[in-house]
Amino acid sequence: MSTVLCETADGVAVITLHRPERRNAFTKEMGVDLSEAYRAADADDDVRAIVVTGTPPAFCAGADMSAAGSTFDAPRDGFTASPIAPPAFELNTPVIAAVNGHAIGIGLTIAMQADIRIVADDARYAIPQVRRGMMPDAMAHWTVPQIAGSAVAAEVLMTGRTFDGPEAQRMGLAGRSLPAADVVPAAMEIAADITANVSPLSAALTKRLLWDTLRRGYSPERVAELETEGHMQVMGTADAREGGASFAERRPPRFTSRVPRDWRGLG
Repeated sequence: MSTVLCETADGVAVITLHRPERRNAFTKEMGVDLSEAYRAADADDDVRAIVVTGTPPAFCAGADMSAAGSTFDAPRDGFTASPIAPPAFELNTPVIAAVNGHAIGIGLTIAMQADIRIVADDARYAIPQVRRGMMPDAMAHWTVPQIAGSAVAAEVLMTGRTFDGPEAQRMGLAGRSLPAADVVPAAMEIAADITANVSPLSAALTKRLLWDTLRRGYSPERVAELETEGHMQVMGTADAREGGASFAERRPPRFTSRVPRDWRGLG
């Protein structure tokens, strides 16, 4: 049985971490399943947004610790500390993490790879690997400082301490903190808004430039060049005409671009 459930409807792919008997604790199999689900959703022209969440009451309780003292034994060949390939930020489709319950260790570092994060008020969050004789994973040494700044990253990653949803929002790790029952509906509302009102190609180009600027340290001048390149791809297209027409006519847009069908990339 897959450790990840996938359902697509109305342009939104919902990917659910699903090991409820273990609070969705992460395993190597889950990494494979989530990677496959990301790739499939991103390759689907009809998917306009992705929501990743967990089967309640947790999002992901971290690495499966059922092996106790041998959980972190010396790895075999092929080990990687970043087992989600591609990470959410490499997809062209917007990814919203609906962190509807506890997210510990890799559970939280997976969520940090998403574009948007909504967390639950009363859930527990931590990247506690340093308290287990390990170190943070899933590119957290890059995502956390990029998203929340180096001071927050140093505190969160080097102490491994636990915090709740409102503190996660205050630190900049999440955009919103809501009652747990409201997290997935809020994520779905954002996804539905993207699906209804955002050009797929425009969203993909904007996401790519945003994350590539962080990854590659682009100068303002290089960003200006790539913004111009992106504009040249979308100006004069059916979506650009529809965007202007729908605004003037005060009606919802009917965008027809599709990713990856129309994707040419940047740079």
